[in-house]
Amino acid sequence: MPKAAETEPAIAAMNFEQAMAALEEIVQKLEGSKTGLEESIALYARGTALKQHCEAKLKAAQAQVEKIVLTPAGEPVGTEPIDPA
Repeated sequence: MPKAAETEPAIAAMNFEQAMAALEEIVQKLEGSKTGLEESIALYARGTALKQHCEAKLKAAQAQVEKIVLTPAGEPVGTEPIDPA
C-alpha cells in the first residue's frame, strides 16, 4: 500500500485555494482526535508546510498588488515589475 505522502499532491504544485482546503482538512482531522500519534505528527508536519506555502502565496500576491501603478487621481494604469532590472 502506498504511503500517504506518495498519494497526496505535492504542496509546491498547489494553488492557494487548494492548499487552504488541504490545511482545513488537516485541522479537522487533528481536532477530531481520532488519529494516532504517528499520523498526528505526519499531519502536523504537512499542515506546517501547507501554512508556509499559503503564506508565501499571500506574500507574492501582496507584492503584486503593491506594484500596481496609480495615476495622481488614484486610478490604476498598469503595473511595475516586481523585480525591476
